[in-house]
Amino acid sequence: MDSEYRSALASVEETKAEKNRLSGEIGKARDKAAAAAAARPTLDGLAERIARAEERARAFAPDEAGSPLRALLEQMPNLLDDSVPDGRGEEDNVVLRTWGTPPSFDFPPKPHWELGETLDVIDFQRARHLSGSRFSVLKGQGARLSRALVQFFLDRANARGYVEVAPPYLVTRSTMWSTGQLSKFADAMFRDADTDLYLIPTAEVPLTALHRDEILDVDTLPRKYVAYTACFRKEAGAAGKDTRGLVRQHQFDKVELVWLCEPDRSFEALEQLLGDASSLLQELELPHRIVAVCSNDVGFNGAKQYDVEVWLPSANTYREISSCSNCTDFQGRRAGIRFRTAKGKLQPVHTLNGSGLAIGRTLLAIVENFQHKDGTVSIPPALRPYTRFDALRRE
Repeated sequence: MDSEYRSALASVEETKAEKNRLSGEIGKARDKAAAAAAARPTLDGLAERIARAEERARAFAPDEAGSPLRALLEQMPNLLDDSVPDGRGEEDNVVLRTWGTPPSFDFPPKPHWELGETLDVIDFQRARHLSGSRFSVLKGQGARLSRALVQFFLDRANARGYVEVAPPYLVTRSTMWSTGQLSKFADAMFRDADTDLYLIPTAEVPLTALHRDEILDVDTLPRKYVAYTACFRKEAGAAGKDTRGLVRQHQFDKVELVWLCEPDRSFEALEQLLGDASSLLQELELPHRIVAVCSNDVGFNGAKQYDVEVWLPSANTYREISSCSNCTDFQGRRAGIRFRTAKGKLQPVHTLNGSGLAIGRTLLAIVENFQHKDGTVSIPPALRPYTRFDALRRE
């Protein structure tokens, strides 16, 4: 398709050159009117050839809506960095390091959905009445714990130099496309057909697209943004997975961290972003590990990805609570976010994103890891100034 496109462009230029040459000869003729009349059939034929070649070029143009070449290019993921480990799936992800020791209990630990209902802080049954499956209602201390986690995460991000943003939850199709969510993941999005607006699947979308089609001053880079939002996903490919509890829901809350930076700093920035996410779990004293995501498991936009996985006693394993990705210039090119180098050259910025953190998954990790035999749940000391209570108890 690319060869066809380039061939059509070349045909346009060659035919235009031939037409210009013939027009030049007419201009030099003694009897210009006679020369023009004689050349008219040839000029008309050249004009038709140009129109056909231009139509062929448009049909395969990579920047033309509806072109099959553009459709293919939109399905192509980012190029992976050489440091990404090879692998076919999450079983091939590489554990880099762990922090903390999973708790041992002298009683059978309960899953968070049982504890939450016993404590009357999570109500799945009424959520089903309201909205169907994969929704939850947080009540009393549960709602206050969720709000405390949001403020705790935002305060820590602000202290690390992130600028807080409160973005819209509904964005346009072009915004979704610019950050790589469309068109590959269209089936996973909630969309209003009348307005063609999409509910955001993550605050990564509005934060990354905040400077769409802008040229940024290099002296203002890196730009670091944080946002707390609700997130909305159909979880279309999750049939039968995590049907109970807070792990995988259609609506969930998250604090998102996004960087826009110079290309030569983006992999250094990825390590800093990872440290920012991991440090939150350390403060909350939650056991977790850092995983280098393998080639076939890296997200569509990413060139390199780390997952932060927290220990969940109910699953007797670690589960992802944050993904930190360097998207290199993939989103910068789509969104048209550029900066001018010291030599005056325009370049796309590199973008990075990571959860800092998912609220529901952090809440369930606290409930399961800090549960006691009597059914109460201790609140980590760092969080108590925000909750203003030291344990979840049935009120």
